[in-house]
Amino acid sequence: MRKLWLISCLMGLLSTSAFADHKIKHYKDIVFASPKGFDLTLDIAVPETETKNKPVLVIFHGGGFLLNNKSIMTDFADAIASRTDIITVNANYRLLSDLNNTTTINESIEDAMGAVLWVKDNIKQYSGDPEKLAITGDSAGGHLTGMILHAGRNLDGDGFNKKPLGFKPVYLPKGMTAEQVAAKDGLKVQAALLSYTGYNLIERAKNNYETASNPAWGWAKAKPRGLFGDKINHVDNPEYYLAASSDQYPVKVSDYQLPPQFIHVGELDKIATVARTQIYIDQLKALGQTDVEFVVYAGKGHGFLDSGCNDYNKGCFKEVSEPTVTDMIKFLNKVFSL
Repeated sequence: MRKLWLISCLMGLLSTSAFADHKIKHYKDIVFASPKGFDLTLDIAVPETETKNKPVLVIFHGGGFLLNNKSIMTDFADAIASRTDIITVNANYRLLSDLNNTTTINESIEDAMGAVLWVKDNIKQYSGDPEKLAITGDSAGGHLTGMILHAGRNLDGDGFNKKPLGFKPVYLPKGMTAEQVAAKDGLKVQAALLSYTGYNLIERAKNNYETASNPAWGWAKAKPRGLFGDKINHVDNPEYYLAASSDQYPVKVSDYQLPPQFIHVGELDKIATVARTQIYIDQLKALGQTDVEFVVYAGKGHGFLDSGCNDYNKGCFKEVSEPTVTDMIKFLNKVFSL
């Protein structure tokens, strides 16, 4: 009996926390679109397992829309791909400081939407299943994830150049318009994981995001300006900010059922606070969108899924990211029945 009990315990560990690592095949810097001549690239990590038609996780990095690139999420992408049967796609998008500090926030969103559409069109070449697709991002990348999740049906060929405001993904399936993609719910995903993210751009603007008080402008060596350029501001043009805010889109579950969500923040996070995240959770529940897991990690601040070692996390990815990565893997394995 004791031998059977030990075997049962070991099997339980293998199915939860002690995931066996396997090799990954990497495909680096694949160009998926070139808006305004700016090449957008992504990295694909494919688990070297026998499974065909693997699920896919598309990842968007953080950095306040001004800093970093996909490399900041490489450790996270490889951790998922090496510990699961899930392909990871780690994508870049235009930062506000790109193209001589002219990128607008809606363009960053359109880049992220385009990345997901590209993956759906092309991931079969890498043994992926486009019908088993999850999205995730941390901080600014979480905002992009939320916009894909909630605003993926608000597409328009005119984008933000004409009202009503809608999004034109930088990549569209061949022969399809943005409106046709929206009508087919082409950006639909099977799960979303939001890591210490924000939900409303007017809140960000009121907290001096667009001014020199936000140190990220200085770190990016860019002049502070509006999220949509100097001629648009949240007081006179709130509709722009609200159109790019994910908390403006959730609807009753009877109108549209959202996929499962895993949402987490650090207990000590002063940027994406526990209280603000709870408001989003309560909003979803009030609409009957209850397939949500919310976890607060004790002693954690902001950015603890970043690659490498750094002072602000007081440690290195492998140690600092746990138990969050394990919890995210459990969630994904449940969603995809792995």
